[in-house]
Amino acid sequence: MAELRTDRLVLRRWRDSDLEPWAAMNADPEVREHLGDLLTREQSDASVAQFQAEFDRRGYGWWAVEVQATGEFIGFAGLDEVDDFMPFTGVEIGWRLARSAWGQGYATEAALTVLAHGFDTLELPEILAVTTATNLRSQAVMRRIGMTRDPADDFDDPTEPEGPLRPNVLYRIAR
Repeated sequence: MAELRTDRLVLRRWRDSDLEPWAAMNADPEVREHLGDLLTREQSDASVAQFQAEFDRRGYGWWAVEVQATGEFIGFAGLDEVDDFMPFTGVEIGWRLARSAWGQGYATEAALTVLAHGFDTLELPEILAVTTATNLRSQAVMRRIGMTRDPADDFDDPTEPEGPLRPNVLYRIAR
């Protein structure tokens, strides 16, 4: 799959050079605040191997995101199939950026490009987004890219124990 480009970003396949900054992101409590436990270096590296395998199998997945002007790796964005244990099905959009990249519009920019790819290239009829009810920053990105939320679709993540990560919200956008 060819890379995706925006005015400022390149969404591309993962490289070995991404593993260290990715591991640093996964060891950052602020980055992981709405995601659960911090990841070890081994878990972080394994996640990239899984991303690559899923991309090869499906033809889409999680792209590494870099700043075009500098080549700096700043996180990921892309599409993934909703996990089987969720109370809904479909394809979900997501993003995760290093703290140094927050507040610069990168998540919105990457997400708009991923949406366009999902609708125009993959011809998906609908794209979903999920986050914890307390993750207001991601919910703001979801609204900025045109997604809407019906509170009737909100759910408790069946993989999370009682606590702040269990209540989740579901956003949608149709092609």
